Amino acid sequence: MKVAIFGASGYTGFELLRILAQHDGAEVVTATSRQYKGKTVPEVFPALRGFYDKLVFSDPGDVKAIKADLAFSAMPHGASQEVVPELMKGSRVIDLSADFRLRDPGVYKAWYGEHKSVNLLSQAVYGLPELKREEIKGARLVANPGCYPTSAVLALLPLAKKGLLAEGTVIIDSKSGASGAGRSASVETSFVEVASGFKAYKVGCHRHTPEIEQELSAAAGGALGVRFTPHLIPASRGILTTAYAGLREELTSSALSSLYREFYSGERFVRLLPEGSFPDISQVRGSNFCDIGLYADRKRVIVVSAIDNLVKGASGQAVQNMNLMFGFPEGKALLTPPLSV
Repeated sequence: MKVAIFGASGYTGFELLRILAQHDGAEVVTATSRQYKGKTVPEVFPALRGFYDKLVFSDPGDVKAIKADLAFSAMPHGASQEVVPELMKGSRVIDLSADFRLRDPGVYKAWYGEHKSVNLLSQAVYGLPELKREEIKGARLVANPGCYPTSAVLALLPLAKKGLLAEGTVIIDSKSGASGAGRSASVETSFVEVASGFKAYKVGCHRHTPEIEQELSAAAGGALGVRFTPHLIPASRGILTTAYAGLREELTSSALSSLYREFYSGERFVRLLPEGSFPDISQVRGSNFCDIGLYADRKRVIVVSAIDNLVKGASGQAVQNMNLMFGFPEGKALLTPPLSV
């Protein structure tokens, strides 16, 4: 199958290229970048030398010329919605921006601004395979989840599905490496600013909040508000999420563990840790895995999850969705063990 990547020169674009280099069922025929138009992929990403030596970055403006079975849009929110409608005329699309994740256009407007392709919101399938696997298989447009929502929703999904989360008690505390801010240079994510720092940001107003609430509420069958606080840590990649919640009924740690093991039985990319063990972002680095650790104290729980924000939180999950959409084994090109060090 032929694949196009829009916005291929960012971190998520690089990860798509890196992962797809191992996928013998997909060929990247188009990679776009305004900044690097005319340069070969190895000129921009030397790590990919020997894999894409003849692939040249092209201008994303020529959407009608794209001939691909699947187009990944790794462009910023706002930019994706301008190209996705045209891409869908000839390709199935996986969008890695936030443009098609929120089903309510009013909610999108409140957090991101006016939406220019409202008619497509109802067609987009939220691309969390552990939640929407069968819908993803037949989708023309998949909205790849955000990195923070992936870590938070996977952490709490079994409890939401069972109706065990008490309304008004869910607190989500997440720490992310600096690559979550993208590849563009900025003072806030420069080495000197990040290396010895550790701070909360966008407290109470991070744009991933409505996405987390949307998916957990749908799973719970009713409105479920959350308090979400992200933090920036001195690491290049990885997200550690600690979720705290009250329960509608008492659970022991053993019962909580059994609930999660039953729910995630057969899920190749969710790894439940032994009782008393908790995740470390170094143990999922460079992989598509989500590690989860659990603790219960009667009617309160603490769930800790760890993902690589660029893989399971973005490009790896996008390839997982591609595999589902085109009938490949779900783990194809994604079963590389974590780097760890």
